[in-house]
Amino acid sequence: MDKDLQSIQEVRDLLARARKAQHILARMGQEELDKITAAVSAAGAEHARRLAELAVEETGFGRKEDKDIKNRFAAVTLYEAIRDERTRGILAENRDRRTIDIGVPVGVVAGLVPSTNPTSTVLYKSLICLKAGDPIIFSPHPSALNCIRETVEVVRRAAEGAGAPEGSVACLTTPTLEATGELMRHRDTRLILATGGAAMVKAAYSSGTPAIGVGAGNGPAYIHRTADVRQAVRRILDSKTFDNGTICASEQSIVVERAMEAAVTAELRAQGAYVLDDGEHRQLSRFILRPNGTMNPAIVGKSVETVARLAGLTRVPPTARVLVARETGVGKGYPYSSEKLGLILAYYVEDDEEAVLRRCVEILEWEGAGHTFAIHTEDQETAKRFAAAVPASRVLVNTPASLGGIGATTCLFPALTLGCGAVGGSSSSNNIGPLDLINIKRVAWGVRELEELRGGSAGGAYTGNIPACDLDALVNQIVRRLST
Repeated sequence: MDKDLQSIQEVRDLLARARKAQHILARMGQEELDKITAAVSAAGAEHARRLAELAVEETGFGRKEDKDIKNRFAAVTLYEAIRDERTRGILAENRDRRTIDIGVPVGVVAGLVPSTNPTSTVLYKSLICLKAGDPIIFSPHPSALNCIRETVEVVRRAAEGAGAPEGSVACLTTPTLEATGELMRHRDTRLILATGGAAMVKAAYSSGTPAIGVGAGNGPAYIHRTADVRQAVRRILDSKTFDNGTICASEQSIVVERAMEAAVTAELRAQGAYVLDDGEHRQLSRFILRPNGTMNPAIVGKSVETVARLAGLTRVPPTARVLVARETGVGKGYPYSSEKLGLILAYYVEDDEEAVLRRCVEILEWEGAGHTFAIHTEDQETAKRFAAAVPASRVLVNTPASLGGIGATTCLFPALTLGCGAVGGSSSSNNIGPLDLINIKRVAWGVRELEELRGGSAGGAYTGNIPACDLDALVNQIVRRLST
């Protein structure tokens, strides 16, 4: 059997086991699911550093200490956010309106994993799926296969040790395009959870299977005239350098009014940014994108020293934290206006605030629509005005965007899959969590008769009580019905 056929058969075998696991998970109560997620959280925290080291060694992307933080964020911070969340059984009961909401699992989930955040994505997706009662089968990026498989193994052992059935968490061992396509299109796959490049997300949405996919991030950061410039620049550079810029919510450009240019430029240099001259700008611009217009993987997650050496920039000091390039346009022919998952920032200087707003919208509409926008300001009205105008699902005020977007430095839901909404081609604008991975069954009692409707009276809210019944028995019947 050749590699492609072997990988397709593996998908079918894993789906058969996952389907059996789903029948068992569907009968579990909230306490049983919570026990499983608690065990996965503990295992993820225990192995966070080791898995981070494996990821950097295999992919060459990012920094071990930052990937350790991301692994702990996925294993611990996320777990603490979902620990008391109800995903199974009765979620809400409105006795006045005579309705009950019941949470049921969606079924087998296909989890697509990027090479930039491989181990943390596995921990994150495993936790939200198991909390929802869904089995998950991972399709790993080939360049991160070993660290992804090892993370899946850590999760699998912990989950099964806490009572999860065999087949609840699995990973393809022979990742091919054919295998991923089979996994996404198979009738037993109920949902695709896709994190990665635009082509992969498009394939997920084109598969015919319901999908939650997220597009590129390309967020601009506006430093307003009321901002503490030193603090704003510190936050932006801290954000951009975290894990060498591999979080999609990280800033891709800085935008300022002309009156702020001198102060911001001086502060960038003071804090270790290297501002390219015109010749260096042109030289690096030829290296950012590949001939087909996609991001050059050679810049992704690499140090400034590595990028400078590969691009032939000889004057960049070894202390430089980020490369900053003045830019004047957006779109084709302006490579700095695109997403750069590395230590490169575009720098736009506009005549006034209206021009700043137009530029930020233009950047997002070119690439990154629906994702993330950052603003540094002490004026709440300005923050609100920009929030209303920019096509972004996350508007972050006075915080590092990479960490604020995922909910580490803000009170947003902790997540490593950030929905971009319809404007960004995504089915959700949420920071994706367990409640995005369940279906909610509505039970509703009749509150009026046809004669009332014919008589022109729509009736009001029912003020009586739901008749006495065994709600637990009702829920169990619904769950059994949906799992067969």
